[in-house]
Amino acid sequence: LLARIDMISARMFPLGEVPNYEPTLQDSMLLRAKARGITPLAAIYDTLCEGDGDNLLYFPIFNYNDGNLDVVGEMLRHPRALFSLGDAGAHVGTICDASFSTFLLTHWVAQGYLPLEQAVQMLSSRNADYLGLRDRGRIAVGQRADLNLIDPATLALRKPQLVRDLPAGGKRFLQTAAGYLGSWVAGQCVQREGVVSEARPGRLVRMGGGRPA
Repeated sequence: LLARIDMISARMFPLGEVPNYEPTLQDSMLLRAKARGITPLAAIYDTLCEGDGDNLLYFPIFNYNDGNLDVVGEMLRHPRALFSLGDAGAHVGTICDASFSTFLLTHWVAQGYLPLEQAVQMLSSRNADYLGLRDRGRIAVGQRADLNLIDPATLALRKPQLVRDLPAGGKRFLQTAAGYLGSWVAGQCVQREGVVSEARPGRLVRMGGGRPA
């Protein structure tokens, strides 16, 4: 890796308190190092040592060759696009994909790539229909009331935090968000303004042929 530090640092970026997941190439650690007249490795060390030592670096692996996420936006706008996660916990110490739904609203909608109504439909009924979850994905009589109440004016992702709460001290990244005023599962409030309630109405979800899960 050290032998390829120039190539790696060219697409490595500091991740601030307000994460920017579409930085410009000028923000790369390589160009920051050149502007300061130091090596990329020194710039990386300096960034990680600043503050309380909890600074993070963003290293987009795919879909960022042009220094932007335009190709991702093009894929998202395809009428057959579906959201999914297949990591199964294999890389929880390096990434946190659970925040993708908030990023969809704070980035793709806010930047005008997708209209809000399409983004909500993609997060709800489109996936529910594809997976055969016939009792959710819409607000309608007889459906499960799985709902989020969101304040678009305050909706924002916070910087990921590394915690060690897995068995044997295993680490994982968590990422919280502001702007979720409340969340309901099967009609029961499970969180209000970031405070988790004692309600546990959720159950194992299985693909159903028109039957409630």
